[in-house]
Amino acid sequence: MASFGEQQVLAALKSVIDPERGRDLVSLGMVSGIAIRDGNVMFSIETEPSRAAALEPVRKAAEKAVEAIPGVLSVTALLTGARAPAAPPAAPHNHDHHGHAHAAPAQRAAPKALVPGARAIVAVASGKGGVGKSTTTTNLAVALAQQGLKVGLLDADVYGPSQPRMLGITGRPRSPDGKILEPMSNHGILCMSIGFLVPEDTATIWRGPMVMGALQQMLRDVAWGELDILLVDMPPGTGDAQLTMAQQVPLAGAIIVSTPQDIALLDARKGLNMFAKVEVPVLGIIENMSYFCCPNCGHRTEIFSHGGARLEAEKLGAEFLGEIPLDIRIRETSDAGTPIVIEDPGSPLSQVYMQIAARVWEKISGTTPRQAPRITID
Repeated sequence: MASFGEQQVLAALKSVIDPERGRDLVSLGMVSGIAIRDGNVMFSIETEPSRAAALEPVRKAAEKAVEAIPGVLSVTALLTGARAPAAPPAAPHNHDHHGHAHAAPAQRAAPKALVPGARAIVAVASGKGGVGKSTTTTNLAVALAQQGLKVGLLDADVYGPSQPRMLGITGRPRSPDGKILEPMSNHGILCMSIGFLVPEDTATIWRGPMVMGALQQMLRDVAWGELDILLVDMPPGTGDAQLTMAQQVPLAGAIIVSTPQDIALLDARKGLNMFAKVEVPVLGIIENMSYFCCPNCGHRTEIFSHGGARLEAEKLGAEFLGEIPLDIRIRETSDAGTPIVIEDPGSPLSQVYMQIAARVWEKISGTTPRQAPRITID
């Protein structure tokens, strides 16, 4: 238990002056999102994007001021701010005889190499929550690792981080130099999540710019090393955080996870269209909770309908990567921190994940790891 609290952090930050405004960060209202866990402190300094570079010395001074508090083990300060307004679009051409304006296609922002050691970065996304995106991401990560690849997993769902629980990882990341965090690991996966830095039962009440600052830091200031693939467990939906992540991270592709019912597919379509607008290739769609087979009698029930994701993939010209049934073993092993691919690698359920993982890697690398057999679950 930390021997200090938010008030001590604020008191320390009152000694840090914004040189342009001549007042301290606290009185200017620039400090927000203070999170304290086991002696580790994280907070944000809000500013305009145009001042971010100039305020880097202030950020470092803020970290140093908080580090001086007795009991503080590490400090992470994030510079966050609203995105700069987009440049006005070029005037449309109205010279054709019908008088129609032709808008220029959306251009993807030039990505910054936030994880230069990663051969490929792949987003796993869903249009809405509750479709099993994080469970699917975890099992795909483990399946890729079991096929001989070096795999990282970034839990980008800041408001509802679940990868620490699903990978069975506890504790907090180490930072030998106080600047770069070492990722946590289990089951052959390197992982970073805000869940390692914020208590599990603490709500993360952050604005969009703060979320993006945290995500950028988890990409940039983590010793990921050399990776074949980094999976990003994206937040659900298609808001500013998802769009900015897609624009700023050099994604090799995206995987869409959906359940079969119409309302989930409607949101999945929005997610697919978002990636198309920022020119991120969609590697395919996965239908999760595709059907349920009674473990006692074997009767099959299509609780959420069935086959909707396959049909949607055909309509949108995307590949259908596979269907995963609704099975209690997937839920139990995920809750226990030992994903089904680890707990029972020879099961038909695990082989479905292995098959999808092999196909994803084949699409982004042009090579095929050890191919999993095609298995139909009855």
